[in-house]
Amino acid sequence: MDKYIITGGNRLLGSVKISGAKNAAVAILPAVLLSDGVCRIENLPNISDVFAIIRILRELGADVRMINKNTVEINPSHINSFTLPFEMTKRMRASSYFIGAMLGRFKRARVAPPGGCDFGVRPIDLHIKGFEALGAQVTMENGMVDARAARLIGSPVYLDKVSVGATVNIMLAAVKARGLTVIENAAREPHIVDLANFLNSMGADIMGAGTSVIKIRGVETLGGTNYSIIPDQIEAGTYMAAVTAAGGDVLIDNITPKHLESISAKLIEMGAVIEEFDESLRITMDKRPKKCNITTLPHPGFPTDMQPQITTVLSVADGTSIVAEGVWDNRFRYVEQLSMMNANIQVDGKVAVVSGVENLKSAPVFANDLRAGAAMVIAGLIAKGTTEIENIELIDRGYEDLVEKLTGLGADIKRVTINEPSAVKQAL
Repeated sequence: MDKYIITGGNRLLGSVKISGAKNAAVAILPAVLLSDGVCRIENLPNISDVFAIIRILRELGADVRMINKNTVEINPSHINSFTLPFEMTKRMRASSYFIGAMLGRFKRARVAPPGGCDFGVRPIDLHIKGFEALGAQVTMENGMVDARAARLIGSPVYLDKVSVGATVNIMLAAVKARGLTVIENAAREPHIVDLANFLNSMGADIMGAGTSVIKIRGVETLGGTNYSIIPDQIEAGTYMAAVTAAGGDVLIDNITPKHLESISAKLIEMGAVIEEFDESLRITMDKRPKKCNITTLPHPGFPTDMQPQITTVLSVADGTSIVAEGVWDNRFRYVEQLSMMNANIQVDGKVAVVSGVENLKSAPVFANDLRAGAAMVIAGLIAKGTTEIENIELIDRGYEDLVEKLTGLGADIKRVTINEPSAVKQAL
């Protein structure tokens, strides 16, 4: 078992290159099932969630060739299974995307319910609503989601609430359906646009991605493609938050600044200075952060995946801030860990009142989930003393070369392997 050891207090200086977007990669890789040819995907993040999906593709029979750590070639022509058992899906909610992809390819899918980080109920009722609108029958049998259709027919689908997962899955199922599918109240996140661009590069006919209405005119076949995944807005935002908390001067490279507008706006409100370029930005911070109120919302609102990181910054801000979670029900579980580090945060349901303290103090903590783990890293960077973070395999799910990138900015962080009983396991 590995853990991070961080000695806080160092300003962050230098430059960091952002990897490909995790949330785009975990949608695009299952979409390869819809292709009749070889797909070459570049700028893949070198993270455990990507490894897990590549393992699934190989288990299903795809020919997968790693060109380098960020580029893969996949030939899905030999895949003939539409079943994904629990062992393959238990660690990722994105495994549900195989339902839409398999429906689109085979008109049949048997997939265990998705796993992933535990910060709220993950119903797939909106996904099922979309599948049924396209003509599929969906049942639960022996703990598996079983979806089947004689054929898929394009149809209007209205999502009762904005859902990234449902939008992705309906797009995957509809892309080879007969006729026109219109998704209303669709998610607008950058990785939704990236998925649409990937599918269109294979010959799909998708319009409106990035707006609340997506139109998909079904095609009979999709071919191979060469495609490069967009940069990861959440990784970029995490480093921006770290600089705002710890102080420093960092050039964040390989980004799309427009994707970061909601994050940049709040960090500027907290006192950071941000200068944008075509594919990079420079963030500088030389004072204590100011208080700031934040509500997470679907894109283009402030992203829920940045909520733990920004709350950690606010824990050392001057004044009292309010953070409201507008997406998930149970995303403040990490606050207990911050409290062990001297943070003063009171949680009432989906709202946290964050009374800033001058300093956090080091403590042994653990990652509750992927983004909570990133928050613990930021806390370690600003805490007095040495902080140890366990359960870091959750952080591996979304951050490529985290130690190397932070070390390059002057942080004192290392990854070590330990053999003694885990504090996490003892707590559980």
